[in-house]
Amino acid sequence: MIQASGDLLEIACDESGAEGEKLVGGNTDVFAHASVQLDLGSAEECMRELRARAPSPVTEYKANHILREKHRAALRWLLGPAGPVLGHVHVYLTDKAFLVVGKVAGLMAGADPVPGLRLDPETGAMAVALYREGPRAFGAGRWAAFLDALNYLLRARNGQGITVTVDDVFRLVGELRLAGGPAGEIMELLWAARPRVTAFRARLLADPQSFPSLDPLIPGIVHAVAHWGRGGRPVSVIHDRQTTLTEERVAQLRRLTPGLAGLRLAASHLDARVQVADVVAGVARKIASDELNGRGDAGLTALLSPYVDADSIWGDDRSWALLNPPDAVMTG
Repeated sequence: MIQASGDLLEIACDESGAEGEKLVGGNTDVFAHASVQLDLGSAEECMRELRARAPSPVTEYKANHILREKHRAALRWLLGPAGPVLGHVHVYLTDKAFLVVGKVAGLMAGADPVPGLRLDPETGAMAVALYREGPRAFGAGRWAAFLDALNYLLRARNGQGITVTVDDVFRLVGELRLAGGPAGEIMELLWAARPRVTAFRARLLADPQSFPSLDPLIPGIVHAVAHWGRGGRPVSVIHDRQTTLTEERVAQLRRLTPGLAGLRLAASHLDARVQVADVVAGVARKIASDELNGRGDAGLTALLSPYVDADSIWGDDRSWALLNPPDAVMTG
């Protein structure tokens, strides 16, 4: 079932929940990136079996077809131990709000928010503390406003005619410093880090085409290559079409990811391997989002957990304890 050419390994990838660098106040709160290591024949057989178990007349079969309650048995078959993808699919999850917090923590620590790279333990612990204490210390409304303002500040293109300045953000930070406790202490550190935030924002404005620091697609690809390329094996990626993945960005990705031998784009309905990745990514995003929001299905979460990358970007300890593979440790 593994497709390889010499030492080169080929994987197919797709995502669910992509909204570019808009991570707060969008349509989804979780991003999922799935990578598939199947040969074309096995992937085609998987899609044929899915259609047989959960029939639909649509040309392009999507996750929503097997997420329907009446097709729950098909979903359990797909992810279960007797299904076709266990051991052949890897899923990288991103809690979008935590990604924003992690990027800010990285700036406070004096590091640019580089895509795909892990925070050091101390900075990661700071991000987790702010993520968990912030809503309680600041109140839901001010916490949401804080995340939204930071999201706009750390992306070059905001659209919608919205402009957020460093002054705007730090007026809010000045108010939040008064909260006291761990969250207030972190706001004090952010207040002191204003020169670094200002410099980062200036670089964004000077080069709006720079590598997107907040797009979760980038770490998704980086970690897919790292997972399948363990031991130094070069990995070639076939990815569903994404406007983010321009030729220049792919070249940047290759510099960031030594094991990435190449990346080409393909429409999911034209390659069954990409279609399997599309379906699994959609299923994973819905299961993970439900768990994050306290409405998870314990059985489905347990079925998803063996697929989940232990280095996924996740800050909520309760849901992560259920989504995390056995013996994995949560990271920023």
